Amino acid sequence: MPFFLALQNDDLRNLSLSGHVGFDSLPDQLVNKSTSQGFCFNILCVGNETGISKSVLVGTLFSTKFESKPVTEGWHEIFFQVTSDRTRGYGRKFYKPIVEYIDAQFEAYLQEELKIKRSLFNYHDTRIHACLYFIAPTGHSLKSLDLVTMKKLDSKVNIIPIIAKADTIAKNELHKFKSKIMSELVSNGVQIYQFPTDEETVAEINATMSVHLPFAVVGSTEEVKIGNKMAKARQYPWGVVQVENENHCDFVKLREMLIRVNMEDLREQTHTRHYELYRRCKLEEMGFKDTDPDSKPFSLQETYEAKRNEFLGELQKKEDEMRQMFVMRVKEKEAELKEAEKDLHEKFDHLKRTHQEEKKKVEDKKKELEEELNNFQKKKAAAQLLQSQAQQAGSQQTKKDKDKKK
Repeated sequence: MPFFLALQNDDLRNLSLSGHVGFDSLPDQLVNKSTSQGFCFNILCVGNETGISKSVLVGTLFSTKFESKPVTEGWHEIFFQVTSDRTRGYGRKFYKPIVEYIDAQFEAYLQEELKIKRSLFNYHDTRIHACLYFIAPTGHSLKSLDLVTMKKLDSKVNIIPIIAKADTIAKNELHKFKSKIMSELVSNGVQIYQFPTDEETVAEINATMSVHLPFAVVGSTEEVKIGNKMAKARQYPWGVVQVENENHCDFVKLREMLIRVNMEDLREQTHTRHYELYRRCKLEEMGFKDTDPDSKPFSLQETYEAKRNEFLGELQKKEDEMRQMFVMRVKEKEAELKEAEKDLHEKFDHLKRTHQEEKKKVEDKKKELEEELNNFQKKKAAAQLLQSQAQQAGSQQTKKDKDKKK
């Protein structure tokens, strides 16, 4: 077994081993680790139509009823999560809740990764490793909503397109439909998951299976007796569609590619490609960079200090702006109060002057009335005097007249 030793000057030396070292036991170590600790494999099922058997297919894949709980299969502990989203109520923004859900899983892993005290070895990873995109068996072409959704998702998750309910479309139409779908995906720049062909052990089978994309599948958890054995199938009046019969559908090919051959590559692609892209964009938004403006290495401490100083500077700037705004508003309020006080004083002075003028008028009127009253009293007294004198004169005249008659 060749052994490569990397030296400090980046030269490589090819050394021949004279005896057994034990590198061949590494796969067994990985298997033992996976069986003892378990591993997570999360599947997201997406389709813009209801009633295309998303739950049934996942139940068929794992030979269980569809649940969003961990499922144990043999000695492998497999965690899978299936989300069935519907277009009803979303319209043209069908992809938005799906993108938010995928980003939420990335964010949860990133927060765990950024902790000072981490526990990634036993962290329940909820990141989506594979997205089964269900295409309705129309036989025509992809809907614009499907293309938009897959385009939004291809940078965040490994997309595997599948044609649901493939038993509802004829075989000759199915081949044309597959070709039409792949042509539209390529022309619209949609990047679906590419089965790896760089490893000799899986290169041949992956190259062969890539031709069958998108997989035309049929799901069923019910078993039907066919001959002398029971098999998963769908019973129709005109016959039986066997789920695991490769002449009837591509279910076996999907299961082989998804679980037996490429499960670890899907997990690796999720971590090294999709999660790393999300992590890089998120850290760049937070202000973290690998190099400074002069293209020199930038340490995390320097980035933190620079970001902290920038934050403190912005905080001080906002504080000064708020202080200036507060002072300005206080001055404006004082000016308003002074203006109001001035108006009140002017109104008070005006009322005071008016009151004094009215008071003077009342006093003058009072004097006039008093003078008139005095004059009236004098005239009255004079009139009474004249009247009394007239009465006396009259009484005396009467008396004289009486005396003359006598």
